[in-house]
Amino acid sequence: MIDTHAHLSSRFSEEIKIEGLTYVVLAASCLQDSEDNLKLSEINKKLMPAIGIHPQEINDDFATLEKLFDDRVVAIGECGLEFTDEVNETDKKKQIELFRKQIVMSQNVNRPLIVHSRQASDETLEILGEYKNLRGVIHCYSGGKKRIKKYFELPGEWYFGIDGNLTYEIGLEEVVKNIPKDRLILETDSPYLTPVPFRGEKNCPEYVKYVYQKVSEIWQMSIETTEKIIDDNAKRLFKLV
Repeated sequence: MIDTHAHLSSRFSEEIKIEGLTYVVLAASCLQDSEDNLKLSEINKKLMPAIGIHPQEINDDFATLEKLFDDRVVAIGECGLEFTDEVNETDKKKQIELFRKQIVMSQNVNRPLIVHSRQASDETLEILGEYKNLRGVIHCYSGGKKRIKKYFELPGEWYFGIDGNLTYEIGLEEVVKNIPKDRLILETDSPYLTPVPFRGEKNCPEYVKYVYQKVSEIWQMSIETTEKIIDDNAKRLFKLV
């Protein structure tokens, strides 16, 4: 099993709980996370670092992020757009500028994007549609059934990340049924979105197994077959050996 999105940097975690997992992709929200992820990858070879700047961290310096890149990095992100009501127009423009820089970076270094899109699905689709030769994952996908097809119409190769809320949000079950099996990957978003039966507690990568189990139920397949399909997807996207 592979957790394709966890936050285990010094800002979030005091322990690394990854028993039973083949890999964990360490998502980054800021420069500090990016630096920490690279250090963690040296401690445990199952931890695969991403570097990136989240739309809530628009004051972080992109030039510094670029300098952090090396061959250990498996993805750029998480990056993207968060257009909640409290975000003003000036900050929206800054988010877009930072997102575009990280898109170009992903092209230049040939790494997939981890895309954060909150209350900005249409804007995200519009921006991604302007670039060629992209690949990546729409993290914690929340665009509903109708936008799945729109992502497949984009240039490049796109996957959908589904998290622990699948275990308690019934509407997400229908979304999963509409995602092609070869484009689904699973995440914890640790320490957030803890699945049932631990909902309300702190999340950890090990709990991704409950998301796998839920997908197995939805697909009406054995857990072994489900695990192989989803793990193969993650390995293909992030080029994990």
